[in-house]
Amino acid sequence: MIRSVGRRPRPAPERRQAVGRYRLFVLGLVGAGAVVVAAVFAFRAGPEDAAAIGPTQTHRRTPGTTASGRPAPPHHPVGNVRIAAVGDIVMGSLPDDLPPDDGASFFDSVDGLLTGDVVLGNLEGTLATGGSSKCEYMEGPNCFAFHAPPSYGRLLKKAGFTVLNTANNHIDDFGAEGRRETFDALRSVNLPFTGRLGQITVQRVRGIRVALIGFAPDRGANDLTDIPAARRLTARAAAMADIVIVTMHAGAEGSDRTHVEPGTEYFVGEDRGDSYRFSHAVIDAGADLVVGSGPHVMRGMEFYKGRLIAYSLGNFSGYKVLGLGGALSTSGVLQVTLGADGSYVSGRLRPTLIVAPGTPEPGGDAIDLVSGLSEDDFGSHAARIAPDGTIRRPVSTSK
Repeated sequence: MIRSVGRRPRPAPERRQAVGRYRLFVLGLVGAGAVVVAAVFAFRAGPEDAAAIGPTQTHRRTPGTTASGRPAPPHHPVGNVRIAAVGDIVMGSLPDDLPPDDGASFFDSVDGLLTGDVVLGNLEGTLATGGSSKCEYMEGPNCFAFHAPPSYGRLLKKAGFTVLNTANNHIDDFGAEGRRETFDALRSVNLPFTGRLGQITVQRVRGIRVALIGFAPDRGANDLTDIPAARRLTARAAAMADIVIVTMHAGAEGSDRTHVEPGTEYFVGEDRGDSYRFSHAVIDAGADLVVGSGPHVMRGMEFYKGRLIAYSLGNFSGYKVLGLGGALSTSGVLQVTLGADGSYVSGRLRPTLIVAPGTPEPGGDAIDLVSGLSEDDFGSHAARIAPDGTIRRPVSTSK
C-alpha cells in the first residue's frame, strides 16, 4: 500500500524549499530499544531491495494525522545526535583473501572509535557466496570483484555500525544474486542500509528523526550525476526528518587524487560525478551533513551554509584487496554532533590507518593531511582542524 507524506515544519525554514505531498512506499521497520529504522522508497526499486527491508506496511494516513486518523501531536525534538562515519569497508574476499578467526577480531583495535547514535560506513563489496562475478565478462586486467561471507554482517553489527551505505560501484560485483544475498545478510542482523534507487532510510534517536540517503554514479543507486533528482530526493527526506545525512561515492580514484577537482571527475572513462556541485546542491535542498567515499584516499572538508562536507574519508579497511601505503593507508573516523535541527554542534577527526594486510588501527597522519587539503582546496570556507582533530567552522560560512 501507499501513504502520502506531507511536509512537516522544520527548524531551519530558510534552507527548506517548499515540498508538496509525495507518494512513498514504506517498507518495514527494524531495530531495537530507542532506535527504530524505517526505509522509504520514493522511486521504483528492484524486488530484491523490497525483500531486503521487510514486509510492506498496509496502513494509509493523511499527512498531519496518526495512523488512527487523529491529529498528530506537534513534533518539537530536542537534544543532540552523535554521528560516527568511516569510508570504504572491505573485510576480504572469497575464497582465499579472508582474515583469520573468521573475522571475529577484525575491528577490535578501533572498537572505541565506532561509537555514536548513528554509525555509518560504506560497504565496498557484497556479503554473498552466489552470483556471477562481473569480471567474467569485463575486459581488462584491472577488474575487482569483492564478496565476503554473508556471516560478516554480524561482525559489522558487533563493531557498532547502525547503517551501511550500498550506493557504490561494488554492490553489483556479483549481480542481482550477490546484491540480494547482501541485503538478506544485513536484514538477518537488523543492520539497515541505504543507497538503493529512491531509498531514504530513517533512524530514530530519542525522538529525533535522522534520514540517510546514499548516492553514487552507478546502476541501481541514487544517481549523483543527476543533480536535479538528487535535490528532489533530499528535499523529500528533509520533509520527513529532522536531520538529513547524505553519503556520496564520488570522484576519481588513486593515491594522487586527494584534491577535490573542479567540475566532473572521470576514472577509466567513467563519469564519477562533480562532488563539489553535488554536495552544495543537496545542502541547498536540506542536507545537514555530507560524507564522501570513493577515491580510496582522504580529501578535505569544508563548511557550506554552516553544514559540514567531508569529501572523502578514504579506505577504512581493505583486507588483501586494496592498495596500501601512504595516502592509501591514511584514514579516520569522523565524529560529529548535530543538534535536533541539523545544526553543527561539534566535530572531531579521529585518525586511523590501515596496516598490512588491511585492518584498521588508531593512529596515522589523517589530521595533518585533511587539514592541509582543506585549506588548499577551500580557503576561507575550509574546516579548521586542530592538532587534536577538533573540527571548527571558519569565521565565515555564508558561502
